[in-house]
Amino acid sequence: MSTTIGRITHWIGGKPWDTVGGVDDRTAESARSGDVYDPATGQVASRVDFADESTVDAAVAAAREAFGSWRNASLAQRSNVMFAFRELLNARKGELAAIVTAEHGKVLSDAAGEVQRALEAVEFACGIPHLLKGGFSENASTRVDVYSIQQPLGVVGVISPFNFPAMVPLWFVPNAIACGNAVVLKPSEKDPSAANFIAELFAEAGLPDGVLNVVHGDKVAVDRLLEHPDVKAVSFVGSTPIARYVYETGTRHGKRVQALGGAKNHMVVLPDADLDLAADAAVSAGFGSAGERCMAISVVVAVDPVGDELVAKVVDRIGKLHVGDGRRPGCEMGPLVTGAHRDRVLSYVDGGQSEGASLVVDGRSHAIDGAAEGFWLGPTLFDHVGTEMTIYQDEIFGPVLSVLRVATYDDALDVVNANPYGNGTAIFTNDGGAARRFQNEVEVGMVGVNVPIPVPVAYYSFGGWKDSLFGDSHAYGPEGVHFFTRTKVVTGRWLDPSHGGVNLGFPQNT
Repeated sequence: MSTTIGRITHWIGGKPWDTVGGVDDRTAESARSGDVYDPATGQVASRVDFADESTVDAAVAAAREAFGSWRNASLAQRSNVMFAFRELLNARKGELAAIVTAEHGKVLSDAAGEVQRALEAVEFACGIPHLLKGGFSENASTRVDVYSIQQPLGVVGVISPFNFPAMVPLWFVPNAIACGNAVVLKPSEKDPSAANFIAELFAEAGLPDGVLNVVHGDKVAVDRLLEHPDVKAVSFVGSTPIARYVYETGTRHGKRVQALGGAKNHMVVLPDADLDLAADAAVSAGFGSAGERCMAISVVVAVDPVGDELVAKVVDRIGKLHVGDGRRPGCEMGPLVTGAHRDRVLSYVDGGQSEGASLVVDGRSHAIDGAAEGFWLGPTLFDHVGTEMTIYQDEIFGPVLSVLRVATYDDALDVVNANPYGNGTAIFTNDGGAARRFQNEVEVGMVGVNVPIPVPVAYYSFGGWKDSLFGDSHAYGPEGVHFFTRTKVVTGRWLDPSHGGVNLGFPQNT
């Protein structure tokens, strides 16, 4: 029996964009498209249209047209839309989480947490008018006032990754819209449906047609956004090589760019740490979402003499993890997003063994609660990893945790600071002085103290240092508002009424 495969198309100008009779006269069969998998079964769940340059041009044109009126919408109107969107998203967050699980593979509880963090970013955007007030200096010179105003940029592009198909778009889109911009969103082609769901909710919330548009696809769509003369800024999250490419290409075409790249996040465990707490943190931060997080802990730096005891505790916890289809009750870790990505991660397991690391837990033999055809790899643990090894140097982006042993705090700090990435890090200790020293000395953008994944709340900003960030602005929060606006300074002088003109006072007899 044949199964009908659904189709995911673009969202342009406030409605789904059908390539049949749309920008050109291609048939659905001849248009480029990609398969979207159910990672837990390995089966094709749907197909997504891939935008060509003309489709991206249509989305940019719709955004440019909508921007003319949206930039002049009152702050109250923008806030009303954002509050309405927040209420709709909160009411239907279970639906969005289910979409994420179906296409990404993370377990339903993890997907629900992703949507909840996205809600926090939306709530911040609801209050953005407070941050658009500018400044005013009266009598900067005699009868001369100087004031600043923050204005939107115009059409902005958002290019988001597969690992957080709901949260990452909502880091950027609400801020951009609340600041008065129009947006073209290009989500990952691996799990595209969340972006369309978000666009539908915005339309239901009253966002005018064309203010938010969604185009799907691959490098063709990305390159057109980076080169299009009407796109004023681009926000990106993904791997470091692509982040560098996006930054260099976008800035070469005169755009403002924030490009968040990859990571190799270290968790330093000092001898005085609570090792049960540290082991819990290492397992949850290393294997949650199957390690497909830019903030995942991928390296535990064990400071002597805690290595043996810590590894034993981690091994004990790994053995109890329930890995399987994220829609099944009790599952704690799901599959990887695609078969190709699973195979790439598996190659690092083979490589780690050949380079001499000790494979303590082999995730290839972990019990799976799901279809055999799913894209599975269980939690994998290496011990006695060296900084020269590929499993240490590369961002694996999968459920592979490495333990690196050092003699002292200074050795641990040197390891972290020598790494080319600088996204997130954590230290586990009961010594406040050591923690304070670490947060001051470590060369990383986000630091956790007894917190393994230090993702900032929405009223701070998210982003790393070194090869984990290209551009000057971090994501969301105050830096996000700064990124999506530009400042204009006005100097004005008004003549005093006493110089002449109409006099409305009582006439006097002379």
